[in-house]
Amino acid sequence: MTAIAEDGPALRATLIETARAMNVAGINVNKAGNVSVRCRRGSREGLLITPTGMPYESLTESDLVFLRLADGMPSGTRTCSSEWRFHFDALRTRPEFNAVVHTHSPHATALSCHGHGIPAFHYMVAVAGGTDIRCAPYATFGTQELSDHAMAALDGRRACLLAHHGVVACGTSLAAALRLAIEVENLARIYLAARTLGEPPTLDASEMARVLEKFASYGQHAEQDGDGPS
Repeated sequence: MTAIAEDGPALRATLIETARAMNVAGINVNKAGNVSVRCRRGSREGLLITPTGMPYESLTESDLVFLRLADGMPSGTRTCSSEWRFHFDALRTRPEFNAVVHTHSPHATALSCHGHGIPAFHYMVAVAGGTDIRCAPYATFGTQELSDHAMAALDGRRACLLAHHGVVACGTSLAAALRLAIEVENLARIYLAARTLGEPPTLDASEMARVLEKFASYGQHAEQDGDGPS
């Protein structure tokens, strides 16, 4: 795990930039989605997360909410995102993650509305850490049940879909999590296009194992999860 950043103006500004970048990239609209980043306040480890129901363009650094990882206790003047539970659970149980990006990106969400994940139709599916990108079962937004489903779908993965909802993408940094969320949406778009010709064939387990092995040592991949060979 990389060093944990201290909560402060620079980190808060980067989190807000990431939230705004979701909409610019077309993977989110209006106030949907949410973003978090692991940080610390002195000896207290926690996470910063976007507040609920506020337009990203109007966010200021003081609007972000700090949650202690020890107990989920919030601190700040705003109410945190309604989806804080899966951000909290992902960062609490997966020390390799430092950031979580949640979007309602259109193509991935369309797949999730049918309960479909993304199979190994393209080798880049491995960018999410495994041989497929799973779709977690539906549960009401903001519930512990939804978080539990998301954690199961993220087991051994860096991203998953949420049925009838959207995407969760995790990374070693805010930039990495955002890149992965964009890549998941791109894969979903290509997969939906390929399905217009019929269900596409998938790469077998042995080939995906080779791809995953190559991804592990490709270029600066360790610092740039969310990217694949170019």
